[in-house]
Amino acid sequence: MSTNRANSELQALEQYRVALQNVESQPIIATTMADFGYATDEINVGRQLLTECRQAFDTNTKESDEEATAYAAFSKIADAISATYKNHRKKAKVAFRKDALILKRLLLDEAEPKAYLKWVEAMRTLYKNLQSDHELQSKVALLKLTPAEVTAALAAITEMETAREAYLREKGESQDATKTKNATFAKIDEWMSDFYAVARIAMDDKPQLLESIGLFVRS
Repeated sequence: MSTNRANSELQALEQYRVALQNVESQPIIATTMADFGYATDEINVGRQLLTECRQAFDTNTKESDEEATAYAAFSKIADAISATYKNHRKKAKVAFRKDALILKRLLLDEAEPKAYLKWVEAMRTLYKNLQSDHELQSKVALLKLTPAEVTAALAAITEMETAREAYLREKGESQDATKTKNATFAKIDEWMSDFYAVARIAMDDKPQLLESIGLFVRS
């Protein structure tokens, strides 16, 4: 959720809260609006819509924060394994620079993939082959790429995939919460729009009171 949008929604929630509070606490407004169909029962409808909207807003904020946290965790791990892979890839390309078949087998004969899934597959291909083939191990060992580093890299890939799963889960929950929040805002916005339209008519002869329910009046 963008900061500007969140602030705008907070302002709307506060405006609606004050309006629904003052429409009953200010006797003249209460009496006038009751005569136009906005007695206590109808005001309570608005209060319920506002309560649901506030709850949905808070849930959406929470889910957005959790999504951001999960993405940060995923990115941190991904950045680390990316740096490691670039270093190991460079060493392997030097070690096997005279063997085109090995370079192809290790997916080193082409540029490092940009797309996530192909990138992970390229990393796993390199490390799985280095882990299972002792001859390959001996070649890269000359460039200080050890079996322990290969094992650690594979573990880091698994950790990254787990972090990405968590991020995608949180992203889905955040999107669902946003959808729910937008739906509740649409309901309260519609109700308040009708409320304000009636208020302008009901207090046509008392325009200064409109500011008590959040409507700006030119002086």
